[in-house]
Amino acid sequence: MVPDELWRRIEPLLPVKPRRFRSPGRSRLSDRQALQGILFVLHTGIQWEFLPQELGFGSGMTCWRRLAEWNDADVWQRLHEVLLAELHQAGRLDWSRAVIDSSHVRAARRGPKSGPSPVDRARPGSKHNFLTDGAGIPLAVTLCGGNRNDVTQLIPLIDAIPAIPGKRGRPRQRPDELYADRGYDHDKYRRLVRARGIRPHIARRGEAHGSGLGTIRWVVERTIAWYHGMKRLRIRWERRDDIHEAFLSLATCIITFRHVNRLC
Repeated sequence: MVPDELWRRIEPLLPVKPRRFRSPGRSRLSDRQALQGILFVLHTGIQWEFLPQELGFGSGMTCWRRLAEWNDADVWQRLHEVLLAELHQAGRLDWSRAVIDSSHVRAARRGPKSGPSPVDRARPGSKHNFLTDGAGIPLAVTLCGGNRNDVTQLIPLIDAIPAIPGKRGRPRQRPDELYADRGYDHDKYRRLVRARGIRPHIARRGEAHGSGLGTIRWVVERTIAWYHGMKRLRIRWERRDDIHEAFLSLATCIITFRHVNRLC
């Protein structure tokens, strides 16, 4: 479940645990086995306590702790930057435009970054907010409450794009243009986008249906479908927002790695 090429990129980023020589206790589950268990939960949506140990994953609690530990160490963010740098160096990132959209998911439990959903009879929910390049490769992802307006995540998403090296000159961080639907229609945010050197193309409310942006925006909807193909992300089961964000970040790395894998 963990391809060798992916593990080769992850292993150097993992924090090193010092070996205990006095009272070592039980041997520590290998990081690769723990990652396999985490990926099994992400793809199948199974509960941690039901993780099948006979497959060599270790206990669900061990994998949960390892996920939290690696998230605190920014492993997934650094891995994402490594993968984006490889794509940028190969000329596979489309910086001519970026596309933004969001997706609502039900939250099984109330917690940070959840809120009463306006599309689900005020039940708890969260929003996944995505910004991709022109080919649908994820550049930034954020989590917020289900009651937050989409436009409030526009600037945080743009500012979350990492500076990507890989070619001569300064690292690239900003696309040339930004495409968004009517949910992001606000002149104040258009000005903020322009202030960052990006030309906004945002559909306006009140106009006849059919902005014409769908011929470009479909790539982000396809990317959202890739995320939701991982069953753990279809419903937010975690009360803690950092654990759900860890799953989101790991899914971002997996999707980006698939694009890197096509370079071979």
